[in-house]
Amino acid sequence: MRLATAANEAYTASLAVSELLGCKQCGGSRGQDEELGIRIPRPLGHGPSRFIPEKEILQVGSEDAQMHTLFADSFAALGRLDNITLVMVFHPQYLESFLKTQHYLLQMDGPLPLHYRHYIGIMAAARHQCSYLVNLHVNDFLHVGGDPKWLNGLENAPQKLQNLGELNKVLAHRPWLITKEHIEGLLKAEEHSWSLAELVHAVVLLTHYHSLASFTFGCGISPEIHCDGGHTFRPPSVSNYCICDITNGNHSVDEMQVNSAGNVAVSDSFFEVEALMEKMKQLQECREEEEASQEEMASRFEIEKRESMFVFSSDDDEVTPARDVSRHFEDTSYGYKDFSRHGMHVPTFRVQDYCWEDHGYSLVNRLYPDVGQLIDEKFHIAYNLTYNTMAMHKDVDTSMLRRAIWNYIHCMFGIRYDDYDYGEINQLLDRSFKVYIKTVVCTPEKVTKRMYDSFWRQFKHSEKVHVNLLLIEARMQAELLYALRAITRYMT
Repeated sequence: MRLATAANEAYTASLAVSELLGCKQCGGSRGQDEELGIRIPRPLGHGPSRFIPEKEILQVGSEDAQMHTLFADSFAALGRLDNITLVMVFHPQYLESFLKTQHYLLQMDGPLPLHYRHYIGIMAAARHQCSYLVNLHVNDFLHVGGDPKWLNGLENAPQKLQNLGELNKVLAHRPWLITKEHIEGLLKAEEHSWSLAELVHAVVLLTHYHSLASFTFGCGISPEIHCDGGHTFRPPSVSNYCICDITNGNHSVDEMQVNSAGNVAVSDSFFEVEALMEKMKQLQECREEEEASQEEMASRFEIEKRESMFVFSSDDDEVTPARDVSRHFEDTSYGYKDFSRHGMHVPTFRVQDYCWEDHGYSLVNRLYPDVGQLIDEKFHIAYNLTYNTMAMHKDVDTSMLRRAIWNYIHCMFGIRYDDYDYGEINQLLDRSFKVYIKTVVCTPEKVTKRMYDSFWRQFKHSEKVHVNLLLIEARMQAELLYALRAITRYMT
């Protein structure tokens, strides 16, 4: 894909500065800055993502009017081109919808004041220990006049926002536990109560930022240079390497090892793509020949739901949240737990009884006009987005694969589609891919580069970013379905 020069210009400027200062890797001078007594920040990473090579994100290309407009609008609205935007640029149609929705949620007329919106974004991102998003919205919160005291900890925020903490917690980690009592507690809190319109705005913001935290970790988004972890002030080393080389492991020996390992993987991953293509063909033929009964379909859903509980990573250790993030939420020990473990039984959420298209969409649009339309458009773009390619293959119908990914995520949340054969999921999604999906969606703070590299090894990075778009939108819809169903039950 050839991307807009707007992004290139931003990075070209920073590279020009680096060259003037001496080191092309990190901008470090060999003496000039010491003579001036200036501490110049040097980027710790290379490019917007730790998982995707910078050269694949920012290719030098011809002028792209659509992307140039998108970047200009984003910069005008936020005063920056953040790394999330620069990675989403692989898919301009989705990016346009995403930016439009986020702009409306944060800056256009709505039930909540601006500083509340950014603070809720901080609360939501903090639940997944996403310091990247927390840092961005701390700055935005202060920029729109938010009280700095609130940033010392959730206990310093107004009681009304503190009351939202329980919903934030359950929605982020175990949304199937949300009941109309959660909603009633917020709407009937006397002087600290929420209105229905305010609550819908808050719920949409919470689900938006829980999902965006999944994208941030799933794509290995690097910290912005002005944020913690995005830069260093340490001087260059005495060798030919700068401190950024050492920090990022950019040694020639390592590179040779990576390249040789990559060559070994290429042949294996080629056969993985061929096998996946063959499975898709076989499943399509089976569909045409016979259709499973409703009882069999229900049974296959229950089997897949149970099996999803046993998908976990070998890296599945607890991640201790840092104080600067954990102060924005309560009950730091509360996290994701499979809904059927420890003797707990949660009834299956049947989409035919409550779905986004027939129920959630209209409720959101009624209480927070236009937002339902924007979210619906974003869901549809992510779900239907295709370039009819799979790795090196062209003219491929990927709808079966996209539906398997979407429905697997909803299955992990206990949501069932009566017309879907869940037996297809095990045919199309291998274990390493399931580990990645479950980690990104349920415990994104535990995602590693090894997980990202281990699935779909022959696929392009743009295709893996597309996978992440499917993951975050399916997750957001699942959270919304549980929250909006609880609001509907309270209203009726």
